[in-house]
Amino acid sequence: MNFGKINTPDGTRDSLFSECTDRRRIRGALMSLFASRSYCEVMTPGFEFYDLFVRAEDPIPQESMFKLVDRSGRLLVMRPDCTAPIARVVATHLKDAVYPVRLCYDQAVFRSEAEHRGATCEIAQCGIELIGADGLRGDIEAVAMAADALAAAEAPDFYIELGHVDYFGGLADELNLGRERTEELRHCIESKNFALLDGLLKDYSGPAARALRRLPYLFGGEETLDEAEALAVGERAHFAVKRLRDIYNEISPGKRGGRLRFDLGLVQHLGYYSGLVFRGYCTGAGSAVLAGGRYDGLLSDFGCELLSIGFAVYADTLAACLPSRALPGTDTLIYYDDGCLDSAVELLSTLPPGTAELSTFTELGPTLALARRKAADRVLHVSKGGISEVYVNE
Repeated sequence: MNFGKINTPDGTRDSLFSECTDRRRIRGALMSLFASRSYCEVMTPGFEFYDLFVRAEDPIPQESMFKLVDRSGRLLVMRPDCTAPIARVVATHLKDAVYPVRLCYDQAVFRSEAEHRGATCEIAQCGIELIGADGLRGDIEAVAMAADALAAAEAPDFYIELGHVDYFGGLADELNLGRERTEELRHCIESKNFALLDGLLKDYSGPAARALRRLPYLFGGEETLDEAEALAVGERAHFAVKRLRDIYNEISPGKRGGRLRFDLGLVQHLGYYSGLVFRGYCTGAGSAVLAGGRYDGLLSDFGCELLSIGFAVYADTLAACLPSRALPGTDTLIYYDDGCLDSAVELLSTLPPGTAELSTFTELGPTLALARRKAADRVLHVSKGGISEVYVNE
């Protein structure tokens, strides 16, 4: 048999039965939460122009995008990210809106590099974008929403890690590092490559260099902020610690307080994020199940000077680490006489979902045989005279 007829492309897979049910439940819970907080759903095309994602600071490598050409010869990509298309929506359709605007989405993104991590290239995301809100209050709302989203999805033992790009950026500024050296340093801290980090900083001394050497270790609870404050050098780094503390002080007294942690080594995509960055983790997941941050510069690419923050929940990653809620097996078959379809369907609708099904046979005998193969407990016979139960093993 032809290989392409029985196999899926690299980085893709089929989803069956309870896996689909679990994913739909999670996405439904998230979208219901977003709607309850006045986030309005938007949908963007599965195909976008390649140029939308061509920015020097874009966190998505160009080689990770699936590309194709339309009939006019223009280069398109399958949507690799939801935030940039939504920024386009804001700039083109909502430029006269009263801000802040709250948007949410339930869409897939497509990235080819996922196959090399053993993951799927089609990544289901449910997320929010808060456009035009005050910086601090916007950060607070986004972090609170992230915690509530993982709670709504019943993520086990989840927590949210908070960081701020100005902490690393401010320390790097103090050393007058060039763009290339700053990027090398960022990569070392992100990957926690301590030996290479020491090598890059061997010619630097002083408080900023000491703080950068310590940066990969600055993660944990509220005490992390105390150490970060003691190590901070310069206005940007001090501002970052203050902003994180302000967020924590507002959220921690409530039900979400125990869910917050800090990681000053969250330094991914410095050119893209402009302030707060955060990740969500839970038991059973080998990677983040939620990612977000502030990207105030993104909308300026579209001619809109608006503050922006958002996050996405990786629904498939989260579903994989939750206990499956598979529907129960079929225990009832409904056999109906000619002219009794409506009554049979009405009866089916009264039974628990997934526990009963209509017989496709026109005779009772084959229906009973099918019930035995399915290990069903009973057959209900619907006739014009009413409903009767036929025992399978009689």
